[in-house]
Amino acid sequence: MGFLKFVVFGICILHSTICSQAIVRPDSIDTGGKATDFPDLYEASVTELQDGLDAGLFTSVDLIKAYFARIDEVNLKGPVLRAIIETNPSALEQAAALDAERKVSGKRSMLHGIPVLLKDNIATIASEGMNTTAGSFSLLGSIVPEDAGVVKRLRAAGAIILGKANLSEFAHFRGGLASGWSGRGGQCTNAFFPSADPCGSSSGSGVASSIGLTTVALGSETDGSITCPTSQNNLAGIKPTVGLTSRAGVIPISAHQDTIGPMVRSVTDAAIVLSIMAGPDPNDNFTLAQPSPVPDYALALNKSAFAGKRIGVPRRGFTDRTQVNVLAAFENALDTIRGLGATIVDPADLPDIDEIRRSSNESIVTDTDFKVQLNEWYESLIDNPSGVRSLADLIAFNDAHPDLEEPTNFTSQSTLIASEATNGFTPAYFQALAFDKDLGATRGIDAALEAFDLDALVTPGTGSVSGVPAIAGYPIVTVPLGFYPDNVTIGSAGPLTVFPAPGVPFGISFLGTAFSEFDLVGFAFAYEQATMTRLERRAFEAAIPKTQLIDVIGK
Repeated sequence: MGFLKFVVFGICILHSTICSQAIVRPDSIDTGGKATDFPDLYEASVTELQDGLDAGLFTSVDLIKAYFARIDEVNLKGPVLRAIIETNPSALEQAAALDAERKVSGKRSMLHGIPVLLKDNIATIASEGMNTTAGSFSLLGSIVPEDAGVVKRLRAAGAIILGKANLSEFAHFRGGLASGWSGRGGQCTNAFFPSADPCGSSSGSGVASSIGLTTVALGSETDGSITCPTSQNNLAGIKPTVGLTSRAGVIPISAHQDTIGPMVRSVTDAAIVLSIMAGPDPNDNFTLAQPSPVPDYALALNKSAFAGKRIGVPRRGFTDRTQVNVLAAFENALDTIRGLGATIVDPADLPDIDEIRRSSNESIVTDTDFKVQLNEWYESLIDNPSGVRSLADLIAFNDAHPDLEEPTNFTSQSTLIASEATNGFTPAYFQALAFDKDLGATRGIDAALEAFDLDALVTPGTGSVSGVPAIAGYPIVTVPLGFYPDNVTIGSAGPLTVFPAPGVPFGISFLGTAFSEFDLVGFAFAYEQATMTRLERRAFEAAIPKTQLIDVIGK
């Protein structure tokens, strides 16, 4: 099939009606004279859904039908959130098989029969019926050799891949484009205020998870791409240590900074998912250096996690440019953490923060890595109908298809061009890579933790929180902190989006050293449970899907 036919196929997927839906729904169903409540899919947790599946109240087929209907309501209709690029045509078949297996032998794990949405840079086998494109028409119809490493783990645990989420094209490594825009997906927008910035690059994953278009979503982060959309979409998200989760089969930016993590509605769900995702993968040698065995992160869910701990506040480079509403909420959060038994060390600045601010090492590393690794990605494909086989080809393809890839206001390829101009693994590259590790880890986060005798750092989950952990390869766990007030001055975030805006969420982030996720999950859980900030505000009315499980059962 020629490339143009694949383009038409992709557009048809994007604009298809996924399934019909019921609008009127009761809150419960009568089962043999006993009224049974169903979990509200806006908030439904992995545990709640597993309980319902185990009890036979509904099936995984019902779950898939309900989520497909919810996607159909708001993705390309109503508020047109454009969070989902495509859904999995094999999902219902897989759900039926997993339902049958549950009846015979029980569930494989807490993710058995649970829908998971993938960012569209995470590979799935083409025979399943979905594409893996990073939002680019240059990869539409391409055939990947195999599932991504994290997808293999999810499938082994019994998870169902629901579909592919929109993203900032090539994980926001194309140029000066708005967060959440891709050629294939268009402009994704936030569900908490019309046309608000969802933050990128895991924008579709964030928006979809925020309003219950899926149970679980996965994102990827090189610098901020899980942390920021988690923060701006009222979620709990984990950016793992580089090497804790496999990047094999993920369209890359940099092997030294890329990492894959969950974006969900609770720390409990994040812990469950991370426990299944994490672990060594022979196709990603970074994962072979992680501590063994992989912890059960659910054991970290302790409301008393702060008791006797020392938590530091890095002010310079972290809070000194924070918006006033966010900073006020953050100061209140510090009081909450004190009340939970922690000693707050404030300030606890990184000793080399000024040097980090001046450094350009990160762009040297990522520009070089991207060219080398993206060329390898294109070459690894079994087939690619567009004919693109390199970064240079990609730049030329975008220029040759302006209707698809360079519409008005979305023409920039500046990052791709800068990456193409690099010359491989030169001495300057290796020097920059070494400086990054020294600045971010040895003389940065680790130095602050040691100097102030800290168990972790805490910052607002906005702005520059991700930069130092990015170059260090260190983890971040983010949970809801607050919402912009209704009288906030609305700003511009691009040609189609606004930020800040009334009701848009923001988060709080816990940082630590390499492979400190267990402790960070505990701190995030304790804070989440003490505040339950997520429940204080919902998305704007038109962005809240109405379909619930009761609407699809038996239909």
